Amino acid sequence: MTYFPPPAEELRLLDTELRQLDVRRAHLLARRAWLVTALQQASAPVAPGWPSPPAPPFPSRRPETTAPGVQNVLLLLGGILLTVAAMVFTLVSWGHLGIAGRSAVLGAVTLAVLGAPVALLRRGLRSTAESVAGLGLALTALDAYALHEAAFTAADGTTYAAAAATVLATLWAVYGTALTALPGTAALRLPRPAALTAGQLPLPLWALAAGGGAHSVTAAALLTAAFDAAVGLRVAQRSVRTVAVGCALATGGWGAAAAVGLSLEATGPGEATRAAVLLALAAAVALCVARFAPHPGFVSGGALAGALCGVAGLGGVLRASTPGDWTVPGYLACGIALVGVVRGPEAVRRGVVWASGLVQAGAVLWAAPAVGVTLLGPAARLGHIWSGAPADARAAVTVDALWPPYTVTAPLLLAAVAVVLATAVPDGEWRPRARTAALTLLCAAVVVAPAALELPYAAALFVPGVTAAALLAHKTRTTAGFALLVSLGLAFLSLATETATLTVLAVLTAMFAGAAWRGRATAVSAGASLVCATALAVAAGAAAGWRPEHIALLVLLVPVVAALVAPRIDDRVTTVVVEAVGAGAGLSAVGLAVLDPPLLALVLALCAVIAAGTAVRPDRRRAGYAAVALFVLASWVRLASWQVGLAEAYTLPVTVPALLVGALRRRRDPAASSWTAYGPGLAATLLPSLAVAWGDPGWARPLLLGASALLVTLLGARHRLQAPLVLGGSVLTLDALHELAPYLVQVTDALPRWAPPALAGLLLLALGATYEQRLRDVRRVREVLERMN
Repeated sequence: MTYFPPPAEELRLLDTELRQLDVRRAHLLARRAWLVTALQQASAPVAPGWPSPPAPPFPSRRPETTAPGVQNVLLLLGGILLTVAAMVFTLVSWGHLGIAGRSAVLGAVTLAVLGAPVALLRRGLRSTAESVAGLGLALTALDAYALHEAAFTAADGTTYAAAAATVLATLWAVYGTALTALPGTAALRLPRPAALTAGQLPLPLWALAAGGGAHSVTAAALLTAAFDAAVGLRVAQRSVRTVAVGCALATGGWGAAAAVGLSLEATGPGEATRAAVLLALAAAVALCVARFAPHPGFVSGGALAGALCGVAGLGGVLRASTPGDWTVPGYLACGIALVGVVRGPEAVRRGVVWASGLVQAGAVLWAAPAVGVTLLGPAARLGHIWSGAPADARAAVTVDALWPPYTVTAPLLLAAVAVVLATAVPDGEWRPRARTAALTLLCAAVVVAPAALELPYAAALFVPGVTAAALLAHKTRTTAGFALLVSLGLAFLSLATETATLTVLAVLTAMFAGAAWRGRATAVSAGASLVCATALAVAAGAAAGWRPEHIALLVLLVPVVAALVAPRIDDRVTTVVVEAVGAGAGLSAVGLAVLDPPLLALVLALCAVIAAGTAVRPDRRRAGYAAVALFVLASWVRLASWQVGLAEAYTLPVTVPALLVGALRRRRDPAASSWTAYGPGLAATLLPSLAVAWGDPGWARPLLLGASALLVTLLGARHRLQAPLVLGGSVLTLDALHELAPYLVQVTDALPRWAPPALAGLLLLALGATYEQRLRDVRRVREVLERMN
């Protein structure tokens, strides 16, 4: 419905708007006058020697606040200061006057202040009247305090506070109504909202004064909230309605929270029923708001609050009447029942459905720790492998953890919510998401059931296995992901005994392999099958008593299978997954054999053979680089195990294949550079040998290195190849310098001290005299090298 303010309020708003329009009109007229003057001066001729027209002034700045705003701030500050002064007078300076003087001063001041707004309103000073009225209301509160200190010192504090709050709330309401009824005055916005705020105290205080307990005080608060809600729904004045809604939310929320606390603390059906009555009252208030509120948001919010209060009340009665493990199922049953009994407008149904969803979400969160312990707890068995079969399924999952209390009914909670999601959500945008969530919760319920019910250890292995197989029967990646998660927990769970480990890993390997063969989430299934096969190989070797380096040979069967299967897979993603898992299995084999160098060399060589076989495929040519690297690494490890210290023994196995590959590349592509074809291979042997030769005191290595470098240089010159020529010549020169170094040192020691500077000077003079010729020679050498490949 459309709301029209009272005539006095509307008149005040119109006056404010007119004042703002007057200010804006004056500003625009001033700007117009300046523009007219500027145009006239610009069109008038300017005589020579006359000064130019003055520059236009800066545009006038708009005020940052309006006059009414400044007025309201000043009045507010004045009222606050006067109130503080009155409080100081009452609390500090009160003792300087007698009882009669105190009463006379405060009474006279209060009456004068409360009567002043009448004259101010008739003069149109509404803002000033609001400030003075606020001061008068504060003075009445101080009068109540002063009256207690002067005349009712023996009265009970709670009873006097209840009576004072009642009198003040009534007085302020009557005062605001009386000012509104006077002819020639507009309604004040402050007194009646203040009266409503003070009205939150009487009923709870009277309940306390009467000796009532927590239930009585909570009932008083809820009745006060009901009164606030009625005022908020029926009163037309905006300020009163806003304050009433805020008070209803605050007081009603506090009362509902207190009632929930009483319900949770109830030790028997009687106390729980009393708390349920309070929650029923809170629900009635909220549903009344939902019934009569004009805004859809308040309707849905009221329905949501009412439904939650109803669930809390009825669930509390069930909690007090059943064992502790069935507390959450009782609340969940009440929450699910909301979906079946909801009636009314769409906004009401939406609020009740949201309430039911919140209750169900709370139940799922309650069961979540049990699911987490079931899935992640068995991972602690990595530190207790094959320590023996546990007593039951719960002991199997709680290796280093504790089972959450009161979660025996976790499977029931998860299954119930799953059923609701699968059946109650209508067709539409949320239907597929609801089905996915239902499937997830159902799987969690099945997996957690053995541990929750403390079934035998065999059931803890059988149930997740069947669940994973059922999930793999669907052709979706989501179910495959769930199956993978369940299988991971099952694999950890099987580490308790040797037989269980071998059996579970074998079954998982076959199950995932079968799913991949049938096209059920091929990438996930194929990768999981190879991972399980790797773990099975390790477990089988450990069960046979093999050493880790011998187990590595068994693990190499997995990359062999991956290399054989990958070319036969049509899906590119699945192929990449299979190859990646196979490479990971090969890396695991290398890690197992790392402590035995001879076997490590064999493992690396076998990995190189697998990589070379993969490189035969046209789309996997780059695997050849990995094969060469593995072969070289295998040879290095073998040489190190033989304690070979000759550098060439490590570099020549790299140089020879590299030169062969370079020759093949040059044959296929004659335009290929010699640096890319022969540079890496030659550098792999020449440079390390040169570094070793410089520290070798013997003559055999430098001689052989010099001969090899000379041969490489001659071959480079013969075939006009830049890389062999430069590398061979450089190594040959450095090797010769190394051999001549002792003699050069002897000659240097034999020369006088002035000889080296003199020789350097002569060299510089010679170079300077033939500088141009040297440049031509250098240029010719560069051109010759550039013509070489």
